Amino acid sequence: MPQTTPSTIERVKGFAWLLMATFVLWLALSSKLNRAELICGGLVCLIISLFGAHMYSKLGFPSLSMKMVLFFLIYIIVLFWEIIKANFDVAYRVVHPKMPIKPGIVVIKTHLKSDIAKMILASSITLTPGTFTLDVIGDKLLIHWINVKAEDIDGATSLISRKFEKYLRIIFT
Repeated sequence: MPQTTPSTIERVKGFAWLLMATFVLWLALSSKLNRAELICGGLVCLIISLFGAHMYSKLGFPSLSMKMVLFFLIYIIVLFWEIIKANFDVAYRVVHPKMPIKPGIVVIKTHLKSDIAKMILASSITLTPGTFTLDVIGDKLLIHWINVKAEDIDGATSLISRKFEKYLRIIFT
């Protein structure tokens, strides 16, 4: 695959996206939100963005748009909700006297094209207790599932990844 040099607009969008993402991460990890800490965090994020923006286009992140940001925020809410539900499900299986589990490995199929989108899908699946992504091969993901409810590809895909993939498809187009 030939290497293409990103245009100036793509580099500026990459810089803006990286600056915003690192600053939001800084805010999430900060214990105080006083002026000095915000300025220091902003400067650190600016430096990181200046030195890291050239790698942005190589990773396959989409261009920054309001639609993408909105769907990313919805995706985060859906991800946290699924993590909470899965935690209760796994906790129930642990405390139940007969420990009702049916562990197994299933294959699911994704319609995502970019490697970064597939990586985020695989990580999201792994973050939900009871599932673990073992491998990504092309458009298929190999998943260890604590309680296999469907062994066919379509059924497993529907139960495991559809709730994440519908948002990732919009974010990464």
